[in-house]
Amino acid sequence: MFYLLGTFILLFGFLSVTTRHIFRAAIYLLFCLIGIAGLYFALAYEFLAAVQIVVYVGGIVVLVLFSIFLTHRSGEDLPVPSRIKEFIVFALAFIGFSLTYLILNRSGMGESEAPAVAPTVQNIGAQMLDTQSFGFLLPFEVVSILLLAAMIGAIVIAIKDKAIPSKSEKI
Repeated sequence: MFYLLGTFILLFGFLSVTTRHIFRAAIYLLFCLIGIAGLYFALAYEFLAAVQIVVYVGGIVVLVLFSIFLTHRSGEDLPVPSRIKEFIVFALAFIGFSLTYLILNRSGMGESEAPAVAPTVQNIGAQMLDTQSFGFLLPFEVVSILLLAAMIGAIVIAIKDKAIPSKSEKI
């Protein structure tokens, strides 16, 4: 099941970054995020799978789709990148994967000596709302501000594209 879901995620992730249709890219991203939720279900992390579906599939993808529709460019193809840009992107991706591999290989990750915390809804909720060093409240707030800025940016782009009628045209 892991290999099937992994192949599903990689396929739709690859399709989402290589397609020239922006609407299709958003739909491929939707399927990729659903595949990640499937991985959470396979690992028996039902709460994280539900959060993945509600927050990312239900929230982020809908926000992206609304942003695409607000800009009135959903039917246009994206421009074809030049060969130099493609080379730079692949070189940077290779460097990023190499650095990630080196960091993970040298980190010596192993089993923790700390006792495992039961993944109950109460424990997960307390960790998410914690404001201390290992809490997730600040990242949630930062993401909400980022999404608000993206939505405002999409509205500004949509308003700039529309011609504002002059006073003589209103009469």
